[in-house]
Amino acid sequence: MCGIVGYIGARQAQSVLIDSLKRLEYRGYDSAGIAVVPPGQKKMQVHKKKGMIKNLEDNLPALNGTLGISHTRWATHGPPSDSNAHPHVDCKGNIAIVHNGIIENYLELKESLINEGHVFTSETDTEVLAHLIEKYYTNDLYKAMKLALEQVQGSYAILALHMHERDRLVSARNESPLVLGLGIDENFIASDVPAVLKYTDKVVYLDNGEIADVTKSSIKITDFNGKTIERPWHKIEWSLEDAEKGGYEHFMLKEIFEQPRAVREAMLGKLSGFTLDNVNGIEFNSAKILGCGTSYHAGLVGKYILESIMGLPTSIETSSEYRYNSTTLDQPLVILISQSGETADTLAAAREARRRGCKTIGITNVVGSTLTREVDDVMFIRVGPEISVCATKSFTGQIISLYLLASHLSRTRGFLKADEIREFSNALRQQSRLVEQVLNNPEPIKECANKLAKAENVFFIGRNINYPSALEGALKLKEISYIHAEGYQAGELKHGPLALLMPQTPIVAIAVKDHTYDKMISNIEEVTARDSPVIAIGHESDTELEKYVDTVLRIPDVPPLFTPVPVAVVLQLLAYYTARNRGCPIDKPRNLAKSVTVE
Repeated sequence: MCGIVGYIGARQAQSVLIDSLKRLEYRGYDSAGIAVVPPGQKKMQVHKKKGMIKNLEDNLPALNGTLGISHTRWATHGPPSDSNAHPHVDCKGNIAIVHNGIIENYLELKESLINEGHVFTSETDTEVLAHLIEKYYTNDLYKAMKLALEQVQGSYAILALHMHERDRLVSARNESPLVLGLGIDENFIASDVPAVLKYTDKVVYLDNGEIADVTKSSIKITDFNGKTIERPWHKIEWSLEDAEKGGYEHFMLKEIFEQPRAVREAMLGKLSGFTLDNVNGIEFNSAKILGCGTSYHAGLVGKYILESIMGLPTSIETSSEYRYNSTTLDQPLVILISQSGETADTLAAAREARRRGCKTIGITNVVGSTLTREVDDVMFIRVGPEISVCATKSFTGQIISLYLLASHLSRTRGFLKADEIREFSNALRQQSRLVEQVLNNPEPIKECANKLAKAENVFFIGRNINYPSALEGALKLKEISYIHAEGYQAGELKHGPLALLMPQTPIVAIAVKDHTYDKMISNIEEVTARDSPVIAIGHESDTELEKYVDTVLRIPDVPPLFTPVPVAVVLQLLAYYTARNRGCPIDKPRNLAKSVTVE
């Protein structure tokens, strides 16, 4: 989950590294560091500092050199500190490395290296890598890296340089993402695309078990057996402006307001049909959806969509648990959802699904990400870079993709008639306009946020297809406002949570006009009988709802099956303005990182 950047070329590395690192601060911010090889000098320049990148930048002298690496850390081994920050160096100070991942056998390796005379200066697992490379170094950094990694168990994206090889960076990957940016007489290495967008739109993704030997004019990729791998580069469709705030106070707010366009992009070219060549024609009697966090909640919406449209029995499970459940004779169609395409648990689940003989479809935002190579077919949500740790537009893009997938499977398997497909497609086309309508009237949401900001506990309740909305609303609020929030199926309140309701405990009730509406009103009355204030989210034309609640936040009139997207936007804005009122670090909430690339 840490951010890695490497540069080799003709520019001064310091400015490139710091600028690029800032674009990865969403991946980690416990500490930051930089190493630059100065020309004509015998000592590498290494500087690192606990805290945000600005802490490092404010204490950084001018560094001369066109070769360097940098890192922003999300702590896994050892607390945030100057000494635990990356880069880590070997005993002689010739080798510097940065690393994302977890070295599972680091204690065993560390003990062995100490016995051989190596001196450690940090509490991290990463420092083991620097000393292992030192152990095997014989004037060839590539060979030393390869030999060192043969001893390592765990996940890693690693980037290394050596004082005596000033025309070379070496990187390797296993389970943690790395992208190579291709320039003219310069090259870049990073853990995510936004880091290099200012300098190039051409990238190559490393795959598991690969090493890249990078100079300013060449990139050579091999496997651990030394076999050369030829891989085409990808042109990134995002612009640098897409990865900037664009005048918004926070990335999260910008990304919320990008959702009308994101919805349109997610549907582009797919409403009239698309192909899933490796899945079309296969037989399956059920589906299983896997994801983590917000992607899991999107998958839960997908369960209701698939069952409603196709009558297809669909189960939903977190990716992290799927590998440990019992296998069955059934081979469902497995749908895996990950914004980054690099979520470690979801990648492991994809491999397990294929091991079990299941056909797999990935839903992701990133072309060339690992998930695209671990599944039989892939759907791209294409919502552009999402920088804020708190997922917003990727959630709506995932839901849109699940609608499209359900439509596609229904069409190819004969579940829907032509007029039903047209009706479904027309409803989907309205989603962008519905989101715009919500965004055009934020004032009632801001007023509710003023009240929520004073709460210590908030409950979100919903039924049927908007039960996942309740879960996602609670997740958004707790992530960025640090208010304890829980999402529940509304009918479950009386099985325990009612004991916690008080006048100081607000309830957010998603009460759209569907077949559960009357039951939902009964659940709301159970809440108001305990004097808890209720904020309801309901249809614009619903004149009854305000009789039962304190405040109503409106969404446009839309068929119940298509309510999760406009409801999500209301909940995102509610969380955002609540956190803003509380002065929280919205884009980078404590202890969290954007892409969870470790298990």
